[in-house]
Amino acid sequence: MVTVSFEQIHDKTLPIRDRMEALIRQKQKEITDGLAELDSVTFHTDSWIRDNNGGGGQSMVLQDGTTFEKGGVNISIVHGKLPAAAVARMKADHSNLKGCDADGSTNFFACGLSLVIHPHNPHAPTSHANYRYFETSDPESGEVQAWWFGGGADLTPSYLYEEDAKHFHQQHKDALDKFDLSLYPKYKKWCDEYFYIKHRQETRGIGGIFFDDFDDRPADDILYIIESCFNAYLPSYAPLVAKHKDDPFTEDEKKWQQIRRGRYVEFNLVLDRGTQFGLATPGSRVESILMSLPATASWVYDHHPEQGTREAKLLQVLQNPVDWV
Repeated sequence: MVTVSFEQIHDKTLPIRDRMEALIRQKQKEITDGLAELDSVTFHTDSWIRDNNGGGGQSMVLQDGTTFEKGGVNISIVHGKLPAAAVARMKADHSNLKGCDADGSTNFFACGLSLVIHPHNPHAPTSHANYRYFETSDPESGEVQAWWFGGGADLTPSYLYEEDAKHFHQQHKDALDKFDLSLYPKYKKWCDEYFYIKHRQETRGIGGIFFDDFDDRPADDILYIIESCFNAYLPSYAPLVAKHKDDPFTEDEKKWQQIRRGRYVEFNLVLDRGTQFGLATPGSRVESILMSLPATASWVYDHHPEQGTREAKLLQVLQNPVDWV
């Protein structure tokens, strides 16, 4: 049940978890409204409840539109017991996770917004964004024992337009620079390293920002940063879709888009920690977790684009990340 309004998200007397929930609910509405302006199909809303009174969420999904083949903007607000196996996996990436029960489990609360947008046109890029808050608490006192924020946004084009890459990165750099000039270069590098398909030796896309375990300053300060990053998403992405959604394209260009989507699937299913965590959490909603996958993709045996082509140019950047701004 929503207890905090969007207007109250910076009221320091209120719990940070409730204020983050209010923020993601507002941003889901703003982002879906903004993207819907580019398509003839509206987002379908699917609300769900987690078993054992463990919270729930709201998925907003668009499929088979005029501009977007598939897109989802999902929020989740869940809580309960995190089993020992999940805690053990998370400790490898979250050093401040502690205070577990005798059986190795722990009480947790998590809320966040996650989106992935796949346009029809191969010249319009796919985009992803995710911002989340996680905390564990003592089962008896309810006292918060560990907390952190995480998230980021990145761009995955099938065809490289350097001005688009610069625009996307500049918007997110501006969002972070107003708080701390050290954040963008650190998070840009982290993004390139995280979205790396090890078995292909290439990044998933041309990057953006990514961070996790963000707890090195007051949670109130971080919430301002998260809000600023949220605000950067639509201005960084919607103009790129508007620019390319009606570009002419060939059958071969569409085939290349399908191959690149195959790489997207490989990363999300094989390497993405969020997917692994979601599938390991009891009562998780598989449809929401796998919403990120494209409606169509393909795998071509031993495919290599010819040197000098636009396809080869993209691969060169994916194998050698660029500092765009």
